[in-house]
Amino acid sequence: MRWIALFLIGTFLQLLFYIPTPVLSQSSSCSTLTAPLTAEEQTYAHAAWQYFVKNYQPATGFTNSTGGYPSGTLWDMGNYLMALNAARWLNLTDQADFDSRLNKFLTTLSSLKLFEDTLPNKVYNAATAQMVDYGNNPLERGIGWSALDVGRILAAFDVIRTCHPQYNDWLKGIVAKWQVARSLKDGQLFGATVLPDNKTLLVQEGRLGYEEYGARGYGLWGFSAPKAISLEPFKLVEINGVQIPVDTRDFKSTNANNYVVSESYILDGIEFGLQGELADFAARVLDVQKRRYDTTGQLTAVTEDNIDQTPYFLYNTVYANGATWATITDANQPYPQFRSISTKAAFGWRYLFPDNAYAQKVFDAVKDLRSPDDSGYYAGIYEESKQPNKALTGNTNGLILEILYYKAKGNHPLIASTSVSVSTGKPSENASSTTPPNSTVTPPIAIPADTSNKVIEVTIAPIPPVDNPESSFNLKLDRSLTVIERRYAEAAWGYFQANYHSQSGLIDDRSDFKGATLWGLGDYLAALHAVRSLDIITPKEFDQRTRHLLAALTKLPLFATELPSRGYDTRSLQPVDYGGNPVPEGNGWSALDLGRILAALYNLKTCHPEYTAAVDKIVLDWSYLRVVREGILSSATTAKDQDGRVITHVNPETRLGYEEYAARAFQLWGFNVEHSAVGGEYETALVEGVKVPVQRRRRNTNSKNQYTVSNPFLLYALEFGLDPQMRSLFEPIFQAQAERYRRTGILTASATTLIDRKPYTVHSSISESWVALGDDGKSVPKGRLVSTAVAFAYHALLPENKYSQELLQGTTDLYNPLVGFYEGFYETTGKTAIGFTSSTNSMILQSLLSEVTNRQPLIRPTTTMKSPWWQEVSKGNSGRGLPNTATQRTKLISDSSGSYWVSDSEKTTLGSSTKVTN
Repeated sequence: MRWIALFLIGTFLQLLFYIPTPVLSQSSSCSTLTAPLTAEEQTYAHAAWQYFVKNYQPATGFTNSTGGYPSGTLWDMGNYLMALNAARWLNLTDQADFDSRLNKFLTTLSSLKLFEDTLPNKVYNAATAQMVDYGNNPLERGIGWSALDVGRILAAFDVIRTCHPQYNDWLKGIVAKWQVARSLKDGQLFGATVLPDNKTLLVQEGRLGYEEYGARGYGLWGFSAPKAISLEPFKLVEINGVQIPVDTRDFKSTNANNYVVSESYILDGIEFGLQGELADFAARVLDVQKRRYDTTGQLTAVTEDNIDQTPYFLYNTVYANGATWATITDANQPYPQFRSISTKAAFGWRYLFPDNAYAQKVFDAVKDLRSPDDSGYYAGIYEESKQPNKALTGNTNGLILEILYYKAKGNHPLIASTSVSVSTGKPSENASSTTPPNSTVTPPIAIPADTSNKVIEVTIAPIPPVDNPESSFNLKLDRSLTVIERRYAEAAWGYFQANYHSQSGLIDDRSDFKGATLWGLGDYLAALHAVRSLDIITPKEFDQRTRHLLAALTKLPLFATELPSRGYDTRSLQPVDYGGNPVPEGNGWSALDLGRILAALYNLKTCHPEYTAAVDKIVLDWSYLRVVREGILSSATTAKDQDGRVITHVNPETRLGYEEYAARAFQLWGFNVEHSAVGGEYETALVEGVKVPVQRRRRNTNSKNQYTVSNPFLLYALEFGLDPQMRSLFEPIFQAQAERYRRTGILTASATTLIDRKPYTVHSSISESWVALGDDGKSVPKGRLVSTAVAFAYHALLPENKYSQELLQGTTDLYNPLVGFYEGFYETTGKTAIGFTSSTNSMILQSLLSEVTNRQPLIRPTTTMKSPWWQEVSKGNSGRGLPNTATQRTKLISDSSGSYWVSDSEKTTLGSSTKVTN
């Protein structure tokens, strides 16, 4: 099979075209849409989703309950979760946006202040997550809880954990934190309210319809409320010739309304499926509204709704407190002049009863009742004035999305199936497209698979067991991870779990390509060290994965019997070229990749010396004669001449930042690479008033497409610390990005990142024009990204800096718990960039480890020079290019500015931005 991908030179794979590949996905009722939306229905769905797009609160992840008003109850939050799930499967939003929204939402929900430390308050400020009253005034204590609202969000939680099980543990943790049992008493639902004397009173909640619905939500999480779900007590009241079920607990006897409305039956129908008596009750409630139309000529679809004038919220009912067709406030005050045809009720009846002519008729009256500015559906139409009720609400628009998703699933209830869907990929092929009608979309074209090159997976046995891995583990943490930091670490580690090849022991450099470079394997080894240090994985798992990886490294075919090739198939371990095609002879080596793996292997020996013999065996099998030449790191490439012969070219490395990082790694092993190590003169360019390094000042180098990005400098700082020479490069790079943000308000975290469109890999450069570049050096309009990994790393290194804090806040929600952190988001649109890589997730894990080790260099010095490597070096005349002397060319020191690795060759001068003379 031919793969369509490119390796980012010596670092990580780059895609030639992008095809999102679901990771750990499986078919299920959630993603299978048996009745795809029509083009007209797609218009309905898009309009409803726009409400949530325009009323999103990025600081909390919540949405406004009504347009422009930052307030919300748990019921409103449940509406949003249902809408978000529907939007995902209806292809209104992609997986990255879904994850970002849900992560932010759950992060805020997890930390909400609870009423009396028991359950969420009845209402919160959606922008700040503060407890408030219904006027959105902050209250330290709150105003109580609503059991019905708890039931609503518990139902939504169940849909999320079923369709997106990677969030199950998080949701279980939230529910466990809440004292849900406090809202149950004598088999019924009880809310809490604060009396004028400031005492808390528990009050039974729910009347026929909503009471049963709320109890079903509780039941999904193991909380039983048998009386609440039993329908009793009710009576039948004849209205317009129809016997309507009415709760006997009315306002006069209980101070609570016993209204009969449409929404409770609609919710029960689309979420749980109407069965038995509830199915009969729902049919009666629809029929009586038809009978009213037949008698009066007034289209009728009544339920509770916000309105666009005082008193702002009304219950339009079939029956309430002894009166038919009553329109009342919660305090039972009548407002008959504001009775309206409800948009959400009309949508609900239309799709619950698709063959009912009246349901179609009332639906036709509201189906186009959208705001002209694309802000969602209006709440309805006033019966008396015939004018639109222009209230825009999450309730209306959320229910419309739920209903349309129910329809697309072939009228299959959302909570009636135990099927599990993993939402790491796109919706099924039956999902409706968001492409406007008659538009032309040209998808990426795949190169046909070459079936003659079928990949044969190999099974690599781990190296033999070593000493107890826990006995030698000596890294001490200054503190433990916080709960949120642990969640981030577990998400980042998810990448390495999802992309692990259990037969070969290797990890894919990126989730959509079965290939690895030495750089990517160095990322993996660094990530392994981080998660073991952070106690994310057990000693046993660390040992098993480490021994498996070390065994695989011994099996990699070497280019020209010297060094590992630039890329390997992670299934067969055979070399591949930049297009992913097998090249048995290899295609050269990357000194940068070698540096990455050498740094990781060195640290493995230091922190886990029981693996020393195995590590040294690997690196002693390699020849360094051509990779280190006259103190400079060089890489090899191959090309065919006119006669078809493969010619090898060996040239010095010149990638700014990467060369310095790799050189420091080589120095750990005793190599003299003084001319590649940080030092000498660097050309600069003036960016935001700051002199930013752009390349070394050298002669006789053929450097092309030079650009400055943050990645290598951050990796260097995390692992080796900031020596004075590197600090002089690191600080202006950070300062220029911070200054741009100060000047423009545009978050800037410049890096090399994956995107899901041409040119598929983008270098968001730190330059005067702040241009995004492809590998060909051409500009990529609107292609700049804010890198997730860069944001985490800057915060780890500069935790007190306000700009680094802003960066972290903007990127921490960009992850999928099962498959890791996304690459970042676009500067111009804020849209998440699709793609997962080992480099991003490894740097995030290393950043978190740096946070809890007081920002000490992650590479720790070895305590012995008697290992097989140094013994072999001491013999001299190896014939394989080993170092001349058995001493490291760098050492770890500490001074007033911190700890860092240094070598004697570091003397850096920043030159002016002038052209290098060859």
